[in-house]
Amino acid sequence: MSLFLGPMRHHIPGKKELSDHKDILNLLPKKEVYLPLIAGNNTNFNVLVQEGDRVKVGTKLAETASGFYIPIYSSVSGTYKGCAKRMHSSLKPQMHMIIELDGLQESVPSFEPLDYQSATWEQCVDFIKNAGIVGLGGAGFPAYIKYSKPNGIDALLINAVECEPYITADYKMIQSRVQDLVTGCLILQKMATCNVVYICIKESHPDLIDLVKKAVSSHSSLQVKPVPDVYPMGWERVLVREVLHKEYDRLPAEAGAIVSNATTAIATAQAFEKGQAIVSKMVTVSGEGVKNPMNVYVPVGTCVKEIMEACGGYTSDSVRLIAGGPMMGKTVVNELWVVDRATNAITVLPHVADDAIACLRCGKCSDHCPAGLQPVRIAQAVQANNLEEMEKRGALSCIECGLCSYNCPSHIDVTENVRKAKRVLMMKKK
Repeated sequence: MSLFLGPMRHHIPGKKELSDHKDILNLLPKKEVYLPLIAGNNTNFNVLVQEGDRVKVGTKLAETASGFYIPIYSSVSGTYKGCAKRMHSSLKPQMHMIIELDGLQESVPSFEPLDYQSATWEQCVDFIKNAGIVGLGGAGFPAYIKYSKPNGIDALLINAVECEPYITADYKMIQSRVQDLVTGCLILQKMATCNVVYICIKESHPDLIDLVKKAVSSHSSLQVKPVPDVYPMGWERVLVREVLHKEYDRLPAEAGAIVSNATTAIATAQAFEKGQAIVSKMVTVSGEGVKNPMNVYVPVGTCVKEIMEACGGYTSDSVRLIAGGPMMGKTVVNELWVVDRATNAITVLPHVADDAIACLRCGKCSDHCPAGLQPVRIAQAVQANNLEEMEKRGALSCIECGLCSYNCPSHIDVTENVRKAKRVLMMKKK
């Protein structure tokens, strides 16, 4: 771990008021959903249905054929129409399963519910594996991996910080399903084999803090932990530092902690109690580039084009459409990509002309890097195509928080340069 970590406490205007107190829009696709056959970098899937088969909400459609096990369940009822390549939020075309809706939304349990109180630890971990519970804060990493070796875990941190500007999807999920949050925390606590759970919420959301405090009042092991409204407080390293006052090298487990997203806890409760897989997502659609910012609750695989139409369209002819938040999200060149299980936001900003100038060598990107990197040095290595220097400068340790670009007085997209270095190094490792 670097000795030159940035302050990790950068206040950024949240602009949460654009969507946090508006009603949730429940939206169904008009004709089809497109379910991406990708989990992280894994695109090796076994499809379990035949073209022309009728499926229901909750029908198991596919599963990974290698790597970490992740199943995919249907988010709608209708007819499986085969696979096709489409734009994906990863900025690459990916194979998608196409389901044509029948308008009925008939559902089946994806699996048998499980009583977590009477189940063993092994049964609980195996259950979330087969249920396909993944991190819903944006990473989409299989949740069972974190809980498979809980030796030495003292605390579970439930991340409800949502530190990126504009995004309020977790906020609305907790508001509407607070009892599921409590149940999910108790289930994850059992799998973490720890005595205390800290539910971390920004101090700037006193209404949510009060709501959750009331909901957990009968559970002494569940504690609400208000945290400062700074960025990137939602990064697990910063959260562990803030709550537990500990540092670690690679994983939070080294500091005796597991960190899981609040919506992941809610999905865990719904899986155990109802046999319900992750088939729908709460997505924040916000930014000055959309006419009617709001949170939408949509089936996984819903096309962004339809979501934008439901939100009134764009405020101008030229906007930046971002998959995710403005700091860590990726600008996508069209609106044909779809909501995946890891999608928590669609941010729309007015297009600004590129006014970047030459690097001033001010060092602000390094000063503010919470991972202790020197982004400008990594960018120089990218320009020189120097793989050894990219690796030496720790490009793979970048969390893509966006602070280097945010603080750059030359308006250089420093984060994208580091992303390029990461892509090159990962391709080399493959």
